[in-house]
Amino acid sequence: MIKSKSIILFSIITAIVICGCEGEKLVPKPVGYFRIDLPDHKYATKNPDCPFELSVSEHAYMEYFEDTPCWFNVAYPELNAKIHLTYKPVFNNLREYIEESRSFAYEHQVKAVRIDSELIINEEESVYGLIYDLGGNVASPYQFYITDSTNHFLRGSVYFRARPNSDSISPALNYIKEDVRHMLQNFTWADQ
Repeated sequence: MIKSKSIILFSIITAIVICGCEGEKLVPKPVGYFRIDLPDHKYATKNPDCPFELSVSEHAYMEYFEDTPCWFNVAYPELNAKIHLTYKPVFNNLREYIEESRSFAYEHQVKAVRIDSELIINEEESVYGLIYDLGGNVASPYQFYITDSTNHFLRGSVYFRARPNSDSISPALNYIKEDVRHMLQNFTWADQ
């Protein structure tokens, strides 16, 4: 009796398993990326002993180059990213600096799927420039320059310490883009 009950129970379970799996196709999961929890945006004004003040994220820190004054990185250790900033005084060579910035952005044209540009105009603070937003798997997907058009020039580039993959860095890049926009909107030259 016990043996026949076991055979019946085994037959019922086998039928349920076979019927339950029928029609279900197994599909491998696509490759995914780690979830990144990004902090709220908070900013602090910094004066890096240069002829300007800028507002940077409280979640980043400044890395200075000892051998080149007013060249520094705004480093995001949690995002494995940096905004590299280079300042140059203008001596009748503004056109050269602007062309150099354009060339740096368009060097990525081989890998970029698009290069969008956006004007920066803040007449009140004499801040004028251009943002280059590069799509695709490029080494520096967000670049910009600003100038007062007579004395000062500042160029910036966003870099990630990772193989260029626009899908995987997208959340971190969008976060940093917002920080860069805030920095540019709140930027002031010291002598203005």
